[in-house]
Amino acid sequence: MDVLRVLLVDDEVEFVETLAKRMNKRNVKASGVNSGEEALEFLDQYPTDVVVLDVKMPGIDGIQALREIKLRYPLIEVIMLTGHANVEVAIQGMELGAFDYLMKPMAIDDLLYKVQDAWKKKTLQEKKIGERIQVSKV
Repeated sequence: MDVLRVLLVDDEVEFVETLAKRMNKRNVKASGVNSGEEALEFLDQYPTDVVVLDVKMPGIDGIQALREIKLRYPLIEVIMLTGHANVEVAIQGMELGAFDYLMKPMAIDDLLYKVQDAWKKKTLQEKKIGERIQVSKV
């Protein structure tokens, strides 16, 4: 079975490190970066299935990063993380193509459930594309 590859993006270094360790213990290949810019560089180099993206970060914020991720990698699913005051921004993210959003702080099980759902969606999309390519070759 394929390995689920997740990129965690948040400017809170300790949060990213802790979350990555907890996800890796649950058989998810989780990597972390601390800015939107680093996320885009990471995605240019490493295959990724799901991005967990904080909305509020210095530099390229979550919404700008989401736009760029969806432009460059339309099949990567993105889950937005937001504080209570940023629900409107998270909804804007959904309109821009985010898979879903979660409020911080969140339970690891809630995050894993959403990540697995996002991965299933990405896998199904890739399968459909593969089938269409096969049909068009016939």
